[in-house]
Amino acid sequence: MDRKYLLEKAIRVAKLTRLIAKAIDLFIVLCFSILFYPVGLILGIVYIALSDGLNNGQSAGKKFMGFAVKSLEDGSPCSYKQSAIRNLPFILPLALAIVPFWGWILGGILGIALIGLELYLLYNLDSGHRLGDVMADTSVMANDDNFVGVKNRKSSWFATKTTTTI
Repeated sequence: MDRKYLLEKAIRVAKLTRLIAKAIDLFIVLCFSILFYPVGLILGIVYIALSDGLNNGQSAGKKFMGFAVKSLEDGSPCSYKQSAIRNLPFILPLALAIVPFWGWILGGILGIALIGLELYLLYNLDSGHRLGDVMADTSVMANDDNFVGVKNRKSSWFATKTTTTI
């Protein structure tokens, strides 16, 4: 039995489970948007912007699937600011959809492009991070307090390392 095969299968399942969690959140936004357009769309945008900062880093979809968003700076749950930054690829197309017809078309085109980029990064980066995670310096983890290594991190991904030459 090849352990690498089992690990790759678990990673694929985790990525698929993350997609299901995001689909649940987007379904909530869709329900708001259809039932109460245009005010419902604005409520949906507010929900998606703040969702990962709620409930110790768990949106409704992540809570249902057993995940939480953690900051990679100190291991704390995702803040509202990080949540808004990490969900910008979903917020921008939704914001365009407030404008009837042309906003819907432009929002759809932008949404397809950004979601395609999100999926590409999710499945092609070794870390499994999507664009929003890289922008906000966050990561989605199982909600089981096994993030001790993240809590002990001293620097951000973007911190530059200086080397001295003699």
